[in-house]
Amino acid sequence: MSLEEMKDLHLEEKYLQPETKEVNGILMTKMISDNWDKIWNFQAKPDDLLIATYAKAGTTWTQEIVDMIQNDGDLQKCQRANTFDRHPFIEWALPPPLSSGLDLANKMPSPRTLKTHLPVQMLPPSFWKENAKIIYVARNAKDCLVSYYHFSRMNKMVPDPGSWEEYVETFKAGKVLWGSWYDHVKGWWHAKDQHRILYLFYEDMKEDPRREIRKILKFLEKEVSEEVLDKIIHHTSFEVMKENPMANYTTLPTSIMDHSISPFMRRGMPGDWKNYFTVAQNEDFDKDYERKMAGSTLTFRTAL
Repeated sequence: MSLEEMKDLHLEEKYLQPETKEVNGILMTKMISDNWDKIWNFQAKPDDLLIATYAKAGTTWTQEIVDMIQNDGDLQKCQRANTFDRHPFIEWALPPPLSSGLDLANKMPSPRTLKTHLPVQMLPPSFWKENAKIIYVARNAKDCLVSYYHFSRMNKMVPDPGSWEEYVETFKAGKVLWGSWYDHVKGWWHAKDQHRILYLFYEDMKEDPRREIRKILKFLEKEVSEEVLDKIIHHTSFEVMKENPMANYTTLPTSIMDHSISPFMRRGMPGDWKNYFTVAQNEDFDKDYERKMAGSTLTFRTAL
């Protein structure tokens, strides 16, 4: 679909603020649950690269870094299409005339780079069978929550978040699309030692992008010059990506994403949660967090 056609697109009301339905206890849009058998049976290939994250954990950022690496820092190639067309979102099912992630992925020549927000236990089994490489990015719960809340306010294809107070409780209970943040980050953390998974942290990427991009390069068995590395760091910085229409989702019609409510790329800074959580909310959150993360070796930084 061309950018012009995209701008004029008006989806039927039933697809906006969509119905939800659980799949194996995980909240999904009804369109995903209706297509679940197809998604579960998706055929991965050995040379696929999958970028996996919980929602709002640096997915688009990682996609842009990977695309720049794969194209040796060639900006024009990286501007060839929207992020969501370059890297199919495998479980995201959409009504016609929009292309669902599966359709895009199945049409794409190899090697493919794909995206998912699925918890580890719901990843199509062919990814494990084919031993595909997976990059997982995790972001601290509080910043994830804030970002997901604002995203849910502006994106009409996910459920309405309600008030801030309501959303904090919804998030803690895991009653958001793709389920519990706690289970998601822990599930992928446990899987990383059995599979080809590079597990990265959003906060580390913010602190030292050069160091983290080098980890990605090594994982992808790619080498680039220092000059190309500098270029990748610059063009995948928050400030530059915020202005990049191929990465910032502004090509979608406002009936789907309304950037006047909140931009898709909003703050991107660890510690933004401090602007939203009350002292009482923070104390309650911390107690709940300790209980849910007890026994895990996973640790997060909530500020830099």
